[in-house]
Amino acid sequence: MVTIRNETFGDIQAREELLDRVWGLSRFGKTAERLREDRMPAEGLSLVAEDGRSFVGTVRLWHVCAGPDRPALLLGPLAVEEAHRCRGIGSTLMRQAIVAARRRKHRAIVLVGDEAYYGRFGFSAEKTGALWLPGPYEQHRLIACELVPGALDGVRGLIGATGRSAPTPGLDFLIADLAHNGASPRHAA
Repeated sequence: MVTIRNETFGDIQAREELLDRVWGLSRFGKTAERLREDRMPAEGLSLVAEDGRSFVGTVRLWHVCAGPDRPALLLGPLAVEEAHRCRGIGSTLMRQAIVAARRRKHRAIVLVGDEAYYGRFGFSAEKTGALWLPGPYEQHRLIACELVPGALDGVRGLIGATGRSAPTPGLDFLIADLAHNGASPRHAA
């Protein structure tokens, strides 16, 4: 049975391994990653899916500004273990993330993705045409969902990272991480 719960500190390694399997190391080169880099996800808006004791899915939301004055959330990445796809896990993660964001009084969510998939959750490119990201992306894939009607009316400008900065790991942590994982592009400066 699959359960959805809030992510804990103990999930970090399993989450990163899942994201590596699903998206590969190329995920670190994506423009949306620039908005997540060195930031903490929005509190209470990092969800994981487990099947028994197996970590099978993840979704996280991040604080951004849509233009100079509109607080919003950035969703991503959403990932589900390949062997567990087509069972509604990604959809359940999306729905629960949206409900949790609405419960916390957030007004809008943006993401870079396929409108054909995310449209069923209320995402469209209708109000993102005057927004842009700090790097390469396909404009038609910049989509949004208003959690409060009109939250993105007239929005224009750069989507920028906001929210809390991630704590800088200490030297002991970095040495232990290198010893465990070895040097990789993910760990390189």
